[in-house]
Amino acid sequence: MLFSYYDRYQYAVNPLVEVICQVRFPAILSISAKEPAAFQEAVRRDFPRYLVNHEQPAPKVTGLGTPNAKLEQGAPITNYSFISADGLWKLNLTNSFIALSTLRYQRWEDFAQRLDKPLAEFIQIYQPSFFERIGLRYVNAFSRKALNLEGSAWSDLIAPAFLGILAEQDVDEKAVGKCSLDVEIALEDCRLKLHAGPGLLGGGKKDPEVKFILDNDFSVSGSLPADRVPGNLAVMHQHAVRLFRGAVTSELHTAMGATPMT
Repeated sequence: MLFSYYDRYQYAVNPLVEVICQVRFPAILSISAKEPAAFQEAVRRDFPRYLVNHEQPAPKVTGLGTPNAKLEQGAPITNYSFISADGLWKLNLTNSFIALSTLRYQRWEDFAQRLDKPLAEFIQIYQPSFFERIGLRYVNAFSRKALNLEGSAWSDLIAPAFLGILAEQDVDEKAVGKCSLDVEIALEDCRLKLHAGPGLLGGGKKDPEVKFILDNDFSVSGSLPADRVPGNLAVMHQHAVRLFRGAVTSELHTAMGATPMT
């Protein structure tokens, strides 16, 4: 069962590469019109490092199917970054979203606490009319090398539903050049975009080991009031816990050094 109830665990060898929460809102032009000094002052104690990037969005085709079809380049997007002293936590602010990401996720309560103040300060300073999308994404990369499981097949470690043909006993894993699962599904109270399969982090430029990637992107969309954010995120986190435990076998669960959370 992929979405059954499971107890929560912490892992000595944590497969999480990154956790990202993004909250989108109708464009607020004042954010890109000038540097967000008031917001920086509110979060500077926890996020003292500051960077700004001007990102060029991909061009869009307009008038497709008509004689007037053309390629239009959108305006650059100003992305403000506020980074923790250790570089492991980052806030991003643009004129249409605020996001918190971390490379060192340990438990949901810590992540939610880190998000509370910046989001509250953003709401107080910019007063968005509502939120359009609330998203929570967990990117896992299971390393057989780190777990001393280099002799194990993915079919020993990952549940069949996430493996495709790699779940079949007569398929030679080494002969498969590419095999991944990409699913979009409506759950009872949110949507899930899932990617699962063997892959290389960063294109293998720094780490040539093939890992099993489990990338879960949960979201809810609409005209969402600010007070909906904590509840929506808590529900998405619960789904993430269930999906993760449904994806790993008992062998992998044990090899990661599972400890029940209190």
